[in-house]
Amino acid sequence: MTESLRTSTDTAGTGIAAPRGRMPLLDVLRGVAILGTLMTNVWIFATPGSEWAFLQGAPVADPFEQPAEALFRFLADGKFLSLLTILFGVGLAIQYDSAKRRGTAWPRGYRPRALFLFAEGTVHFVLVFGFDVLMGYALTALLAARLLVRSERRRRIVMRVSVSLHVLVMAVITLALLADPADEHRGASAATVEIYAHGSWLDQISFRLENAIALRMEPVISFGLLLFLFLLGVRLYRAGVFGATDRGRLLRARLACWGLGIGLPLNAALYLGGEDLFFLGRYVAAPVVALGYLGLIGVLLDRARVPGAATRGLSAVGRTALTCYVLQNTLCMLACYGIGLGLAESRAGSGPWWVMGLWAVICAILVGGASLWLRRFSHGPLESVQRWALRR
Repeated sequence: MTESLRTSTDTAGTGIAAPRGRMPLLDVLRGVAILGTLMTNVWIFATPGSEWAFLQGAPVADPFEQPAEALFRFLADGKFLSLLTILFGVGLAIQYDSAKRRGTAWPRGYRPRALFLFAEGTVHFVLVFGFDVLMGYALTALLAARLLVRSERRRRIVMRVSVSLHVLVMAVITLALLADPADEHRGASAATVEIYAHGSWLDQISFRLENAIALRMEPVISFGLLLFLFLLGVRLYRAGVFGATDRGRLLRARLACWGLGIGLPLNAALYLGGEDLFFLGRYVAAPVVALGYLGLIGVLLDRARVPGAATRGLSAVGRTALTCYVLQNTLCMLACYGIGLGLAESRAGSGPWWVMGLWAVICAILVGGASLWLRRFSHGPLESVQRWALRR
């Protein structure tokens, strides 16, 4: 999330005065992905029992009884996380190209960055959020970085094998859920709810450490998807998808057409099919929709008159993506848990609108804060810490 994006070419219609050496479209996409992941994570924080409740199978919104919540969650679940993963792969390709120009050894020169990201993710997991993505990204990046020095043919084979195995794993999990329709032990226990509602911060940290294996299972079962999306990001970047060229605009339009045309109906069918199809929806259909989102955002910036303030705000979030990702989860923790405002308990059963409002408020804080910060500094706070540590 912190990599420099090496091009001085602007993207038509963005309205962004991009810093030298950055691709405006990528900054906007990264900003959208960060705010989009919050659309999913905010429901986790707002549910009594938080992370553990979702791990135990907290009920999802019924589209017929709670259409607003169901639509909000459907548009976000898995899509923006997949988009963020693709963009991380793009950043990896850019760093590889930069290393080649400087004559830096690869992937040896990249390993400290990945290991530092893993350390940051570990701290984030322990102190803030059990569903941290940084640790999984760091480990996947170590493997993907080695593949960048291999042939294109080998990378394509790895992509096919990894996505095939991933779909197979998701299918097996889905069949197991369909074969065992028992609806018992849903949600978190009263003791777990108490930890998040009235326990101390140290109680929550201790709980995450005690259940670290279970809380870290998502990047394990989805590793094939992570690797595939990393390498897909590399291919999209090298194909010119993000460039301000006729070819780039054509490719973005095709991604929007095919990604949304195939992904949305498939994802909707799986969503309406019930909770037993959750894994196929989030980990198989959602990445297809993510490609559609990528293309759609590019098309809007290419052809529509998007307000400059909106694109500048999203770009600011994208340029400080690591900081904004950690900050949004920290703000959710302070708003929803008992160590802060305790909204998850006090607003329980009051409907979905306060959760959507919380998302909007935190988005405004991130956009405003990132914009003000970048007026004085060239990098976000955590990005600056990472750069300092790597220089040391």
